[in-house]
Amino acid sequence: MIEWKEIALRLSLAALFGAIIGFERERKNWAAGLRTHMLVSVGSSLVMMVSAYGFTDVLGSENVTLDPSRVAAQVISGIGFIGAGTILFLKQGVIRGLTTAAGLWTVAAIGLATGGGMYFAASVATAMAIVILWVLQPLEKKFSERFKQKHLKITLTAPKSLKIINEIFELHGLEIVSCTVDKTTPKPVIFFTFSSLSHPDISTLITTLQQNPDVDEINWDN
Repeated sequence: MIEWKEIALRLSLAALFGAIIGFERERKNWAAGLRTHMLVSVGSSLVMMVSAYGFTDVLGSENVTLDPSRVAAQVISGIGFIGAGTILFLKQGVIRGLTTAAGLWTVAAIGLATGGGMYFAASVATAMAIVILWVLQPLEKKFSERFKQKHLKITLTAPKSLKIINEIFELHGLEIVSCTVDKTTPKPVIFFTFSSLSHPDISTLITTLQQNPDVDEINWDN
């Protein structure tokens, strides 16, 4: 049976590891912040200890067979319900919260490792998580900006104005990924998705649309 000092140490370390990752999420004002990550880590650590040591009193009993990993294994699947609550679908092609959900899953794994006494693995995983969430973010933004898709919403004055679609397709330098038309609104709305656009291309496109009398409103996602 595990001693109470060891139990307190494992739970305290789990809270510390969860707090380190949770603080990084908290400073960005995400839905899952400091306390959520700490609770996930501490809870996972406790479940791991219960799974490994909580049934020692019935070990050796007749017709009793135990798998000490079964209870702890449920944390990995169960944490998915919490992670799903942090994922938000804002609009077409824009989803927020996936990194936070992955962070919660990682914190749960760190809690399990701490509860199992794997302090070195838990500390290294915590350090790597901070590097991934914090240090690599500026590099990711700089790299992904070059390949980020651009979205354009054009509200027209009348249905006959749909001929503007052909005009946009004829413009050079535009890599169009998709084009959809919504005719259910009082004024037709066209949605364009571009794979990449340089600033001169953007300026040319916006200027061309602004000069078109059939265009009522332009919304550009940059």
